[in-house]
Amino acid sequence: MAVVSLKFDYFFKYLMANEKVRKHFLSDVLPIPLDKIKSVRLANTFLWKKYRRQKQGVLDILLILNDDSKINIELQIKALKYWDKRSLFYLSKMFTEDLLIGENYAKLRKCIHISILDFNLNDRAEYHHIYHLRDQNGALFSELLEIHIIELGKKLEGTKPVDDWIRLFNARNEEDINMIKTKNEGILEAIRDVRQMSLSKGLKALYDAHLKKVRDQNARDDYVRDEGIAIGQAQGEARGIAIGQAQGEKQKLVSMVRKKMARDMSAAQIADLLEEDPVLVTKICTSIQKHSNWDDAQICLDCKLCDVD
Repeated sequence: MAVVSLKFDYFFKYLMANEKVRKHFLSDVLPIPLDKIKSVRLANTFLWKKYRRQKQGVLDILLILNDDSKINIELQIKALKYWDKRSLFYLSKMFTEDLLIGENYAKLRKCIHISILDFNLNDRAEYHHIYHLRDQNGALFSELLEIHIIELGKKLEGTKPVDDWIRLFNARNEEDINMIKTKNEGILEAIRDVRQMSLSKGLKALYDAHLKKVRDQNARDDYVRDEGIAIGQAQGEARGIAIGQAQGEKQKLVSMVRKKMARDMSAAQIADLLEEDPVLVTKICTSIQKHSNWDDAQICLDCKLCDVD
């Protein structure tokens, strides 16, 4: 039996509304001992915007721990251009938004960005990357900024706490879920939520609509890509014809200059007769005299008459 996918952001957010799931997920990912997480509350996902033209930050899921540390959890299915800069943008806004004019820097709290990616960020075997601010020798500069990247498509080691969460995110049917053998109460709670969502007619209809939207978007993307390829090929063929015609005209000019030179005409006389640029004709004459055994195409290249812009 098919189950709803947590890669659909609606079900991902629905799952994270469960506090028990949130606590266990953060405990396994960060990692933080479960007994150190007394509470983790959902917060407003719209980041503060000071100026009218300033870019608004919108987070997928914003959590705040009992020590006021802030955590943004982002689910990204498709690769985005400038994804790294985008992640830093959200992390930076999350870090600075609470500090008002005149307030002390001591108010700044630790901010953590967690990205769950359904594409490979790099070719390394590791699928859970943790980044901090460190110097060239590895010494920590500050613990206030932290980035976690989880790649769903890589081969699992089978020993990390985050592994079963990745298996759950990748689950497509009941068989995949049954393969998750765990005693982790948070994952077991998440599995119950996934099964419950899969049985709900309303949520199932929403999921089917989402799948249709994805399929339609993929079809539109394929059409645009194919049309772009066809237009590019047509433009390339037209450009090739134009270039060929232009090169043919240049070689014809060289041939005519060669014939006039055989009649002992000077470069100036040839230019005047053919109504061509005297400098160009002089260059062709010089090349022909220097390379008497070259054909017209080689003379064109030597005089840079056939260069393509």
